[in-house]
Amino acid sequence: MMQPSMQVVGQVTRPELQTRRTVPMQVSLAFVERRVNVWLRFGWPVRETVLNRWRRVAVFEPGAVCCRVKWIANDYGTTLWQLMVLQAPTQFDGARRIAGVVPGARVLLRADGEQQVNAVLAVVDAMERLGIDPCAVAVTYWSGVGNPLAAHQPLPEYTLERHAAHIARGALQ
Repeated sequence: MMQPSMQVVGQVTRPELQTRRTVPMQVSLAFVERRVNVWLRFGWPVRETVLNRWRRVAVFEPGAVCCRVKWIANDYGTTLWQLMVLQAPTQFDGARRIAGVVPGARVLLRADGEQQVNAVLAVVDAMERLGIDPCAVAVTYWSGVGNPLAAHQPLPEYTLERHAAHIARGALQ
């Protein structure tokens, strides 16, 4: 007999929902010459599984940040350019469903179209030239890039000073 204080949700009781561990984020990647190219621009997967010669899956621990770039073409040219900076969800984060990302992710930044994708890639290149790992950049920076990107404005620069402040803030917490 079930205790009256336990409410059943599907087949799982409420206390079990609260103690359930988060599962790692799995990002599907693919390459078919002149048709599909889905790759990681940055990110440190804990494991990568090769499914076949065209597909693989990168696995990220909760809280990890990565950047997935998707390019798709047909006989007439490019049909899709998309870049997403994703954060693997932790236990209490709200994760969005994204095609090719299981169980979902927090979308920190989304760029659509060749012009927007190239603008974000230029920012990532600038970070790397400064010796900054894009995975270690403040999550708030990625979240703040979307508005100037949508408004076709110059993207904010991520400087060494800004990165040092982010690291100092993390040390204080």
